Amino acid sequence: MEKYTYTPKGVCSRSMTFEMEDGIIKDVKIVGGCQGNLAGISRILVGMDAKHVIERFEGVTCGMKSTSCPDQIAQGLKEIIAK
Repeated sequence: MEKYTYTPKGVCSRSMTFEMEDGIIKDVKIVGGCQGNLAGISRILVGMDAKHVIERFEGVTCGMKSTSCPDQIAQGLKEIIAK
């Protein structure tokens, strides 16, 4: 299992840490942002294929922002997959 940390841009959350194995998300920890919502999202992601999450989360916006925490999760996962 590998652990990755991503620094989100343009959102309230300050860091996102993913544990992954063979493209499957094993754990997600997010610091900052709307903790209740992000804790729930993190639990839902466990066991999911990262590519599937990217398809669903990429492009989601928050209010007037051009991004959101879900979109930043997708960006972080894309960065991880690219490595």
